[in-house]
Parts: sequence; structure tokens; C-alpha cells
Amino acid sequence: MGKGGQDYGKSESLGAKSSTSDEGFAAWAKDVGECEENYQVNREYGLSSNDVEKRRAKYGWNELEKHEGQSIFRLILDQFNDTLVRILLVAAVVSFVLAWYDGEEGGEMEITAFVEPLVIFLILIVNAIVGVWQENNAEKALEALKEIQSQQATVIRDGRKNTNLPAKELVPGDIVELRVGDKVPADLRVLTLISSTFRVEQGSLTGESEAVSKTTKAVSLDTDIQGKKCMVFAGTTVVNGNCICLVTQIGMGTEIGKVHSQIHEASQSEEDTPLKKKLNEFGEVLTAIIGVICALVWLINVKYFLTWEYVDGWPRNFKFSFEKCTYYFEIAVALAVAAIPEGLPAVITTCLALGTRKMAQKNALVRKLPSVETLGCTTVICSDKTGTLTTNQMAVSKFVAMGSRANTFRTFNVEGTTYSPLDGRIQDWPTGRLDANLQMIAKIAAVCNDAGIEQSGNHYVASGMPTEAALKVMVEKMGLPDGLDRGTSSGHGDALRCCRTWSKLERRIATLEFDRDRKSMGVVVSSSSGRKSLLVKGAVENLLERSSFIQLLDGSIVELDQASRDTILRTLHTMSSSALRCLGFAYKENLPEFATYNGDEDHPAHQLLLNPSNYSSIESNLVFVGWAGLRDPPRKEVRQAIEDCRAAGIRVMVITGDNKNTAEAICREIGVFGPEEDISLKSLTGREFMDISDGKSHLRQSGGLLFSRAEPRHKQEIVRLLKEDGEVVAMTGDGVNDAPALKLADIGIAMGIAGTEVAKEASDMVLADDNFSTIVAAVGEGRSIYNNMKAFIRYMISSNIGEVASIFLTAALGIPEGLIPVQLLWVNLVTDGPPATALGFNPPDKYVMKKPPRRSDDSLITAWILFRYLVIGLYVGIATVGVFIIWYTHDSFFGIDLSGDGHSLVTYSQLSNWGQCRSWEGFSVAPFTAGSQKFRFDADPCDYFQTGKIKAMTLSLSVLVAIEMFNSLNALSEDGSLLTMPPWVNPWLLIAMSVSFGLHFLILYVPFLAKVFGIVPLSLNEWLLVLAVALPVILIDEILKFIGRCSSGVRRSGARESSKHKAD
Repeated sequence: MGKGGQDYGKSESLGAKSSTSDEGFAAWAKDVGECEENYQVNREYGLSSNDVEKRRAKYGWNELEKHEGQSIFRLILDQFNDTLVRILLVAAVVSFVLAWYDGEEGGEMEITAFVEPLVIFLILIVNAIVGVWQENNAEKALEALKEIQSQQATVIRDGRKNTNLPAKELVPGDIVELRVGDKVPADLRVLTLISSTFRVEQGSLTGESEAVSKTTKAVSLDTDIQGKKCMVFAGTTVVNGNCICLVTQIGMGTEIGKVHSQIHEASQSEEDTPLKKKLNEFGEVLTAIIGVICALVWLINVKYFLTWEYVDGWPRNFKFSFEKCTYYFEIAVALAVAAIPEGLPAVITTCLALGTRKMAQKNALVRKLPSVETLGCTTVICSDKTGTLTTNQMAVSKFVAMGSRANTFRTFNVEGTTYSPLDGRIQDWPTGRLDANLQMIAKIAAVCNDAGIEQSGNHYVASGMPTEAALKVMVEKMGLPDGLDRGTSSGHGDALRCCRTWSKLERRIATLEFDRDRKSMGVVVSSSSGRKSLLVKGAVENLLERSSFIQLLDGSIVELDQASRDTILRTLHTMSSSALRCLGFAYKENLPEFATYNGDEDHPAHQLLLNPSNYSSIESNLVFVGWAGLRDPPRKEVRQAIEDCRAAGIRVMVITGDNKNTAEAICREIGVFGPEEDISLKSLTGREFMDISDGKSHLRQSGGLLFSRAEPRHKQEIVRLLKEDGEVVAMTGDGVNDAPALKLADIGIAMGIAGTEVAKEASDMVLADDNFSTIVAAVGEGRSIYNNMKAFIRYMISSNIGEVASIFLTAALGIPEGLIPVQLLWVNLVTDGPPATALGFNPPDKYVMKKPPRRSDDSLITAWILFRYLVIGLYVGIATVGVFIIWYTHDSFFGIDLSGDGHSLVTYSQLSNWGQCRSWEGFSVAPFTAGSQKFRFDADPCDYFQTGKIKAMTLSLSVLVAIEMFNSLNALSEDGSLLTMPPWVNPWLLIAMSVSFGLHFLILYVPFLAKVFGIVPLSLNEWLLVLAVALPVILIDEILKFIGRCSSGVRRSGARESSKHKAD
């Protein structure tokens, strides 16, 4: 690595044994002799067994460290590090103690009392299991990283070659031989090339879109990882040639080891999602509110369990009632249960899970549920270029053929971005009427080519070099001349029909392999008549140097003069500046030395082919015929997706390991930059960005940004700075080099097709189609899901405010307890659950991607919404307590007869002072019926306020359930009236309301359940009373929504006026 890379590596802790050898020795910047001298090794002999043992003692094994994860016990404890969970835990423990106390006293409500703490404990256990399971998945990326390490290596030790040495046994200084197909076992310095060329696929580590040719020549000390042409890195793959190398780094000292450390470091700094932070804040506020209300309840009722007399002005003779103290303690517990939306975690999980299903239908596979919500507030998308914005499939976008005279050219634009021959066509193409020059270009591109294309399902895949595969696709789009087309008999489904036809006409008998010096590949072919010719393709400049002639449109050959050469080079420069990789085509027909050659090894010509130094002389006096411009093209959908991001207020930053010119051209084409925009301050290499003193200011620039030649640590630093600046960052990537940044980002997005397992395991979401536009669609879905979640969170919280108001009013008025904890738990968990979940199906806002992203610190509930729900909550409290009082004090209400069950009426004063019942003279109560049960109070008339309150409690509970069902209709829209957004826009909500009412009927009319919940069946008239008391909640909220719409309209017009004044 460069200097920056060295410093970074040094800062990492690598344990007692250092796997980083000679940190001060930059092997890439030293020649081969210096490297052997530094590592005290001879390439012919290798290390001795004694040397190996000494070095292993110093550097350890060639393997990645195993980071100890948190223990299961620690993970379980962490699940309780949440305010809401702690409140629930305390409530459950207190409920359990009180239930035990009641059981000891032989109370009849023993079963009821134990249901509540057991249900709460069950919720907490399930929550902990889910949390631990999610945490356990966090380190899988590190395990996947180990999978890409090589298992075996070919090593020279003690003068002998060992072809099957376990790669973990390598030490710095070992001499390793690499061949085609090998996975590189450690970081190595190339010592000598055995083949003429040696290429390595290292894109997963460096982000480069093509295989890289390696050399033995040293490079400058501060070269970035992509520029280290004399180094090969662990985990990469050899795609061409073989060579002898020297091990320079092993284990954690390798580039992949540094990625491992970065992933581990990033996993340690994972933060809560924006919603989790909001809920934690809400929990803290809730704790304070519960504390204050509990204290008020106790202060209001202290006179009932603590009395005293004043003697000489001082309080004396204190009397304490433990029974009544316990009763009011139970009320405090009921308050805690009422205030906490116990069903909220389950509803959120359900909504997120449904969201993941919707996203999966759009090719976005969510691995971690909270990511669905995080997507909704994404402010910056940091995208890789290769494979995400582009197809990662090379394609010819333009080719140039010769004109009818020297110095004239014909340019053809080629459509299509994939390896499918059916994807696009050649514009202005003379189908079937290929002139001699076009035929020669097609012949060379088809025959001087080792790649293949085949259909795999609905798409086409390439084998061999991507550039060669792209040339074969071009040949198929060119078609065949009329005469040849009629003569072919290949099947209609043959993807390479044209290429096979040219290969039959011109049979290959010898290959002049590509090498880095002449930068070309040639093939000797024999036509059906036995005539031999040489077909060559390669770098245009190199072919021009070895060409003496050019072929014109009609096939005639003229001399290649300087004017023609200069014109070709000028056109070539224009194409290259558009990030096209250009390959030229040439041929030669006068081959006297190959006139009788047919591939026979005894032929004199065969000896010429065995020595690559002869290839340049064979490929001389060529006839130049044209050239093609290739590139990794952008996906068709990306430009529109970038525009959608801009409309949605999301900035796009491209971070790639590819070179600067190519990346800039692609960014201009897809709309990250304008066609004429000055991007000198917006396009930097990774190293240039790291050298900036104030990186945050650079990242705050409006519009798109580009970072090319980026290394893993550059990507991490960019993500870290963005997060520090308050941005919510989505990061895409497919390679090993992307994994640390994927882990660090708020939401890491890996590629499903081209992505490595390392990237997928480090990510929160995987794109099944590797398409950038899928991310944008997922962001829109995330925003819709968040809006719906906000609706049901507000609904559940408003319901809980109502429950708290009910209990508080009960305590403040001194009347018997109207709702017991197990009933509140049932409402919060079961009755409220279906409508809250159904609100997650609210139809999405059609303008959801036209609005700026919400701030991550945006409040769930505004001051106005809180006021609204306090009003609604107060009404819920009044209604539930009111219906309780009505049953005790009235025999009819608004014409509804309530005397049918025969219950006795009492005055409000008696009801609010029921604790003094035993001091009332002549107090008696008539029996009443409830369903099939008859309640008598002959033995103890005062029991009418305890056991006898069962009908009044049932009415209170039924009113609470009915109000919350109607309140769910209010939650369909934050400000919209039910007249403009009627209930049937979300049919799932109507079904959910029916389910909740059905569950309520179940516990009312099944005797066993009715006993558990302490309730009795209701008559028709009593149900009419419930509806009469519950329905006004809709009218109240409609009035409040109307006021809210009017006030927001005034605020908006005021804002417009002020902006007009500013403009003036």
C-alpha cells in the first residue's frame, strides 16, 4: 500500500504475533533483487524448514483472526437495555408479587392476577430471543471473508516444489508459484513471469472493472492499491498466465486482513435506527410521565390508607392500612400497564415484515428488518459504479470503419448494454449488404477471439475476457452478408450463429498470444481454399505502428500515410476521452513462412510460434481496417433513478475503484453531473480526498460527487464523515473492498448477482437484480412504510393516553377501579393489534418521492398532534369512567333503558365514598343478573362496589374497545377528513376492526374467558349505551383535524407571503 495505507495498517492491533512482515519495507517500490535480499531467500531454493519455523514463531499462521463475539448471556442482558422493556419488567415483577400476595390471602381473582405478569414475561422473552438472533447474525460477514481465502498453495522450500501445501502454513519470504485459476494465498511480490502475460481478477478487492496485467517492475512508493502492478493480493484470482512470487504479507497483514479488521471495527460502531432512537426517547418521556401520574394518584388517595390525628397542632396517632396501600399500589401498576403500548413491538415487527415482502417483489431483499424504516429517511446514497450504475458487462457502443477513400471514416453507434445479441441494434446499418471492409472487421472480431456467449435462463452470460465477448456480440448484431446468410444452417436459437459461420470460413491454425509489450493478439487462419492469412486485434496505437496500409470500403488497399495516421489518432483520442476502451483490427495476407503450415509441430513455422519475441515481426506490414470503442455501459434505468433521487432530495455520490476518466464519463452520462458542468472540485480520487483538511465541507457540496480509485479505508472515511454530519447514509457495493463501508453505513446494500458473499453478509439489504433503480424504488417503499408506522404508533399512543386518563380519573374521583391490569393488557396486545397492523396497509402517498427526506431527528408526534391526542385521551377517560358511573347511578341514558338486569342505583356521593360503606346505616342492595349469572349481596351489601362492579367494568372495557376501534378510523390520515379518505380506502382496516370486535365478543360470551378477565355478557340495550358513548370520538377528532387544516393553511400562506417579501 501507499504511505497512507502503511499508517493505517500500523494502527491496527494484530495480537501478540504480528502477521505484518517488515512494515517499513515497501516491496512494490523495490526491484526483485532487493526484495529477495530483504527476505533472505533465493527464488530457486526457497526457504529452509528451519527458516520457516523461525518465521512462523515471529509472524504466526497465515489466517484471519477470530474475534470473540459477545457471550449469549451478555447478548440477553443487552436486550433489556431499553426503557420500555425495563418499565414492563418492573410492572411484571410487581404484578407477580401482588398476585402471590392475593393468592396467600385466598383471593378469588387468583387466576386473573397471574395471567398479567405471565403474559408480560412472555412478551419480554420473545423480544429477547428475536434480539439475540439478530445480534448473532452480525459477525457472519467475517466468516464469509474466511471462505474466500485460498486453501492450498504451490511453494518452493528446501529446493523442492510442494504443490499441495496448506495455505495457512505460508510465512513471509516463501516462494510461491501461481497458475491460471489459482486463488492467491497471501499478498505476494511478482519475481518473474513464466508466461508472456499474467493477469489477475482483483475487482472484488479494488473495484476495477477489468482483469489487471501484472509485471515485475517496481512502482513508486506512494502508489495506490490499484497501481501496484507488481503485487498480487490474497483472495484474488489468476485468470491468465503463470508466475513465481514472493510472500510479503500473511494473515491480518494482507489487504484482505485489513478489510477484516475494518469490518470488525465497523460492526462495533453500529447505531440504533432512527425509529429505535425515537422509541427510546419516547420510553424515557413515558417513564417520567408514569412517575408523575403514579405520584399524583398516591397523593390524591393517601387519605385512604394513611390517617392521623392532630394533637397540640402536631400530627399524632398515625394509622396505616396495608390492604388499601396494596390496592392503590395495584392501581399504580395498572397505570404502568396502561401507559405502555405493549403491542407496539409486535406491530412494528409485523409491519416491517410486510414491508420486506413488498420490497422483495421489487427485487430488494431485506436481511435486517429495521433497514426497511431506515431506508425511508436516507439522505445520501453512496453508490459503487461497476455493476450497480453500470451493467458490469462490456459492450461495444461505437465502431469505426474506413470510408471510400483515405482519410474518411464511417462511424456506427451500437445499441445495447448486455451480452444478449438481441439487446439493441446498430444504427443506420446496411443489413445484409456488408461491404468488404465491414466483412473484414466482422471476421477479425469473430475469429481472433477466445470468448464465448451462452444463454442462461432469461439472460446471456460470457465466458472468457469480457472485451472479447462484447466483440462477438457486435458481430452478431452486424449479421452476415446476403450470400453467406442463406448458406448457414445454424439453428435459430444459436447465440453465436454469425461468429460460428466466420470461424468455419476461416479456420484457426495458430495463435499469437497477447502480451503487454506489443498489446495485441493474432491468429493464423486457413480459408476453405487453403490460403493463409493473419488476423490481429489490439491497442489501436500499437497496431498503427505496425501497419503500412489501410483497407477502404470496397476492399481496395492503399498506403497508410501520415495524414491518415494523424486523422485516425485524433478520432481515437475523442473516443478515448469519452471513456471508451478502443481495440483496433488489422490483417495480413502475405505470409510466405506459413503458406504450407497446418498446425504440424515439425513445420519450421511452428518454431517461430514457440518464441513470443517473434510475434512483433510476424505482425508487421499489417492492413488496418477499423476499430471499436467498448465500455461497461450504464444501465438504462439509472438516469431516471438519479432524477428521482434529486426530486426526492437525496444526494448521490459515486465511489469507485475504477479510473477517474471512465468514472467521470459515466457520471455525466447518467446525470450525476451535467454535460458541461465544471466538476474539478466534485471529482476527486480517494487519496486526494484523504489529503483535504476539511472533508466534511467537501461532502456538503450540493449535487453529485465522485470519488475514483477509492480504497476500502477511503470508503469508510467518507461514510463516517457523512454520518457525523447527520446524514443517513445508504452504501452500495459488491466486492470485498466494499464490506467495511457496507457495515458502517446506516444501510448497507449488496449486489445479489455480482456481489461476493462477504459483501452480502455485511449488508442490510441485497439487490436481486444489482440495479440502482431498485434502491430508489425501495427508498419510496421505505418512506410509505414509515408514514404508515407513524399512523399506527400515533394510534396506539393515543389509545394508551386514554387508558391512563381513565385510571387517573378513577383514582381522582375515588370511585371503584373500572379497569384491571389484565383487561388493559388484553386491549393493548390483542384488541389494538389488528387495527394497528392494518394501518400498515394504508395506500402510499403518490407524492412520497417528491418530498425531501425526513430528518432522522424528526419527531414522531408534533405539539399539535400531542394536543389532539390529549383531548381524545381525555374523552376516552371521561367515557370509560362515565359509563361506569352511569350504570351505578342511572336507570336510563338518552332513552336507553338500563334497568333490565335489576341492579340497584346509588348516588354519586355514595359511589365516590364507597370505602365508607360499612358506616352507612340501612344500606342494602337488590340482586341483579348478568347473562346466566345472578349476583346476591345479602351477606355483605358493601361487596356491591367490589364483586358487584363486574357489569360496570364490562361496560367500561367495551367502551374502551369500541372507542379505540373508531379511533383507528381517525388514524387513516393525519389531517385528512374521513369524508375525503373514507374507511374503504384501506379494506384491511375494516377487516381488522371486525377481528378485534370478534375477539372482544369471544372473551365476553365464553364463560371461562369471561371469568379470567373479570367480565360478564352484555344485553342489547347495554351495547347501544356503549356505541352512544364511543361514537362521538370520531366527531371530536374531525373537528380537531379541521382546526389543524385551517391553521396549517394559514401558516403556509404566511410562509408564501414572507418569501414574496424576501424576493421583492
